[in-house]
Amino acid sequence: MRVLIVDDNEAMRRTIKTFIQDLADEIAECSSGLDALACCLTLKPDWVLMDIRMADVDGLTATREIKRTCADARVVIVTSYDELSLREEAADAGACAYVIKDNLKPLADLLARSI
Repeated sequence: MRVLIVDDNEAMRRTIKTFIQDLADEIAECSSGLDALACCLTLKPDWVLMDIRMADVDGLTATREIKRTCADARVVIVTSYDELSLREEAADAGACAYVIKDNLKPLADLLARSI
């Protein structure tokens, strides 16, 4: 399984990577939504773990574009924001799940079920 982690916080990318490393064959990282779009075209990830708030292209916009250009990629929003409106926007953008950074266990469970 190929996984792309997209977060502008390097420490959080490392934390997520450590949490899922035994589940993935290949893990790539990007620090922005813009980089994620390019990386998806080359990596063709099975899963994209996407932060919402990033400087250049936010995670919801990037999710919409990824689902348009790499329809097979499953996008999971991984964020600190636990707001109903953001959950709804994420689902509308094409995200298949929404995980809060304070508890990454549901993320690992989701990836493990896809192996």
